[in-house]
Amino acid sequence: MTQTFSDDEIDWSAAPPPGQKPPRRTPLGGRVGSVEVLAVLLVLLVIFRNPLGGLISAPVLQTWTTVFVSVMVQAVPFLVFGVLLSAVIAVFVPRSFWAKALPRHPALAVPVASAAGVVLPGCECGSVPIAGSLIRRGVTPAAALAFLLAAPAINPIVLTATAVAFPNNPEMVVGRAVASLIVAMMMGWLWLRLGKADWIKLPHRPDLDGVSKMQAFWAATRHDIVHAGGFLVIGAAAAATINVVVPEAWLQSLAEQPVLAVLALAVLAVLLSICSEADAFVAASLSQFSLTSRLVFLVVGPMVDLKLISMQIGVFGRRFATRFAPATFVAAVLVASGVGMVLL
Repeated sequence: MTQTFSDDEIDWSAAPPPGQKPPRRTPLGGRVGSVEVLAVLLVLLVIFRNPLGGLISAPVLQTWTTVFVSVMVQAVPFLVFGVLLSAVIAVFVPRSFWAKALPRHPALAVPVASAAGVVLPGCECGSVPIAGSLIRRGVTPAAALAFLLAAPAINPIVLTATAVAFPNNPEMVVGRAVASLIVAMMMGWLWLRLGKADWIKLPHRPDLDGVSKMQAFWAATRHDIVHAGGFLVIGAAAAATINVVVPEAWLQSLAEQPVLAVLALAVLAVLLSICSEADAFVAASLSQFSLTSRLVFLVVGPMVDLKLISMQIGVFGRRFATRFAPATFVAAVLVASGVGMVLL
């Protein structure tokens, strides 16, 4: 016997939309949400508190935690600043402004955008979402990428920190500014020559049309925080792992050979992922290395490091990061070495 039901007897609201899986439910019939997951984690922490306590007290893990927290503490304020500024650009700044502010010819827009980094206090964590927002607003990618590379290295806070870290070597400030500006312009022009539009895949933002400016502002802010912040955590974790794994004795042996010293500090800048406002003090502490190799450290770090590569993947896509980061690394090493040999 076939039983039939009327429309009034069926709860159509419980049925999932076509092509969508039904929500996962607990044995009691409720949905599994963040509260349930948090409750399970707390129970597991209570059960395994003794072995976890012993694990956390290990010196290696303490070092890892210290490095991870320090990278996050340095980066998060500037990431938030960059995300907020990115949302302001996306919502409140009209497209016509950029047409007037930058030269129409892309080759001329690159040096102007590079020099604009002087007026923006921030680090690489904030420059990534800002560059993505500039591209969304119609700025040529070459100019936006030049700004991305220049802003973290030549802004007033970074240059002042460099002067304080090297009080007896003011030429380090000049060398850092000149080398960083040259690399930023080189990479912008290189993108004009060889870059392809399909290499950049900006994440889809929610449709902001038809809503108030404040609603659009907070929607854009939440979107960029999720994308850039998540990859920042991944990059900080990778940097902390490298800090624990790489033996310090290796650096001592490499410092005695000029060419290897330059390459070693360039790679170290990528691995340590120090915020550009603090990297000058780390470079000053590496007194066993030459000034030229330390200048390479200061130029490479704000342009190519683990957290920056991770954020570039999140904002611009993997195809972009796998091409742009290696090319930037090579250009930064060569230009900084040349500037160092002339000025230092």
